[in-house]
Amino acid sequence: MFKKMIAGMMALALGAGLLAGCSSSSESADGKVTLEMFSNKPENIETYKGLIKDFEKQNPDIKVKLEAPPEAETVLKTRLTKNDMPDIMAIAGNATYGELGRAGVLHDFTDSELVKNVQPSYVEMIGRLVGSETDGIFGLPYASNANAVIYNKQKFAELGLQVPATWDEFIAVLDQAKAAGQIPIYFTLKDAWTGMISWNSLGANTAGDDFAEEKTAGKTTFVKSYGEAADKMLSLISYGHKDNMGVAYKDGNNAFASGKSVMYIQGNWAIPEILKANPDIQLGVFPMPVTNDPAQNKLVSGVDVLLGVNEDTEHKDEALKFVEFMMEKETAKRYIDEQKAFSAIEGVFQEDPVFEGIKANFESGAITSFPDHYYPAGMGAENIVQEFLIEQKKEAFLKKMDSEWDKVQNR
Repeated sequence: MFKKMIAGMMALALGAGLLAGCSSSSESADGKVTLEMFSNKPENIETYKGLIKDFEKQNPDIKVKLEAPPEAETVLKTRLTKNDMPDIMAIAGNATYGELGRAGVLHDFTDSELVKNVQPSYVEMIGRLVGSETDGIFGLPYASNANAVIYNKQKFAELGLQVPATWDEFIAVLDQAKAAGQIPIYFTLKDAWTGMISWNSLGANTAGDDFAEEKTAGKTTFVKSYGEAADKMLSLISYGHKDNMGVAYKDGNNAFASGKSVMYIQGNWAIPEILKANPDIQLGVFPMPVTNDPAQNKLVSGVDVLLGVNEDTEHKDEALKFVEFMMEKETAKRYIDEQKAFSAIEGVFQEDPVFEGIKANFESGAITSFPDHYYPAGMGAENIVQEFLIEQKKEAFLKKMDSEWDKVQNR
């Protein structure tokens, strides 16, 4: 789909012929194999540690070392250029996965029985990331996520608020909360990526599912398709607190947990963090109602974790054995229960009542993918959106989104 998107570092790695024999696994004197598992998420470290411990008990000859560095995707690309790829990768289903798939560094699961255990919609979703010019399934979708409006049920009850189904109803709820002296939404825009939660929900429901393909084909632009999303983004931040740009994600989780606001626009991954800070808080979630037609409002959901294996690891059998363990229904259920996530594995369901407000979306298929997963890798959309929210210059912002997309795509 994005055939010109392979960035400089990826091209360097390919051109230098660094793909042969790259592996970070090792074998000790006692015959134990050590595999490196690379993760891009800080939130699930403790869950992975527990699962790894269980795997190592079952497989005493294999040790799994977990690495979850900050700026994980940048680290992964840099390691590619150094011929130092991890054995196992638990990464997001986004443009970086698409680049790695096209670069030939990931094991192809096309003929694996494990693919049959994955919901087909998620396999199709990651297939779009690699593009039609490269055949193969280079990772197994494992866990999915959702952007939602998380709300404090006690505050909703105290203020007499009802869950909104349309944009106008949503604005009315925000106005009611503000009039009652409450902070309607707690924003954490010091961390630029958190602005993409709202941006993705707005864009997915106003610019259309095929925006990325149309933009790549030269048939549309951000200027043409994202005006409504930009306007509504500015409307939302007017319902924040006094320091929208000065609070980071972790502090926002704690602030919302302590009752500082009525709502919090985040992904499901924030819920375990909120509950850690306040186990007694009563939470609910609903899809952001972006339009005034409830039938057109879709929940943004995507592949939060997919499992990939280094094509050239020296210990592929052991790496695949770990992936098979992760794909077992019991393991997958434990993961989603601890992470408050949704499983991409057939027959594994999220049953926590906190998600009652978005359950119908999954059951009816009223779901759409994360738009920014199809933006060119390296575009830096989160920083451009953050700049827009500071300067609030809509036309200049949309033009910059177009120019940065084109710049990366034409490299």
